Amino acid sequence: MSWVIRVPSSTSNLGAGFDSIGLALNLYLDLKVNRSDEWEFVPASECLMGIPTGKENLVYQIAIETALQFGYNELPACKVEMKSDIPLARGLGSSATATIAGIELANLLLELELSAEEKLEIATKIEGHPDNVAPSLMGGCVIGHFDYEVNWTKAAIRDITFLAIVPNFELKTKEARAVLPANFQYQESVHASSIANVSTAAICQGNWELLGKMMKKDLFHQPYRKPLVPHYDKLEAYLEHDVYGTFLSGAGPTMIAIVDNQVVKERLADWENAYPEFEWLPLQVENEGLVTMKLNVSY
Repeated sequence: MSWVIRVPSSTSNLGAGFDSIGLALNLYLDLKVNRSDEWEFVPASECLMGIPTGKENLVYQIAIETALQFGYNELPACKVEMKSDIPLARGLGSSATATIAGIELANLLLELELSAEEKLEIATKIEGHPDNVAPSLMGGCVIGHFDYEVNWTKAAIRDITFLAIVPNFELKTKEARAVLPANFQYQESVHASSIANVSTAAICQGNWELLGKMMKKDLFHQPYRKPLVPHYDKLEAYLEHDVYGTFLSGAGPTMIAIVDNQVVKERLADWENAYPEFEWLPLQVENEGLVTMKLNVSY
């Protein structure tokens, strides 16, 4: 049996929605899975060159971790061809897509017949929070909370561009987490939460101008992480009059600007010419999430 597993990328935090709000974007990790005599992961995209090709691969590590939870100590060997257009370690959910792909791989090989909710529970326990894995699994914009169980809901997002501005350097999540404060004072927590609450309401209403305003006020993570992205303030100021708002995608270093579709068409070439050292990716929300197909067409 052969399958294709497709998982969309994601952005998370959306300013003040720290560890809680994420949305799926139309960049993808694709796995072509065929049974084989031994485990082999074959990178078929430039950004994947150098990844582990055996059982050290993250997808396998997640798959066997999932299998162990259901009493299986091994998985049938497969050759897995991996294609991706998601920049690695840039804050666009590349590790979350591998997590979802690994869970689905175990689900298929062991015929576990896991529900979407069960997959989300496994993925969130692995990641520690739902903001990347939930949208990659469920699609769309997901607002989630994790405390022994996952509670989540979806917000509809339509007809808006999320413009990813990707630098040519990586930023590991561990490094970005290390700069965050260990504690907040009570009043500071209340203030930060009120910003996040208004941000959530703005997302649900599609009020992008209000969301952009709240993003600039975030107190949870962006003030601490901006120094790790030295061009942030300069780019934010450069785009300010053309976009609704700009935020640090996930742990960074990618920045994302929320932009009217027509404005992107009119201004993208100018932005690329002004800052050619960045990759400018106009992205849309992917509403479908994880897709698995039995392989019956050419790949």
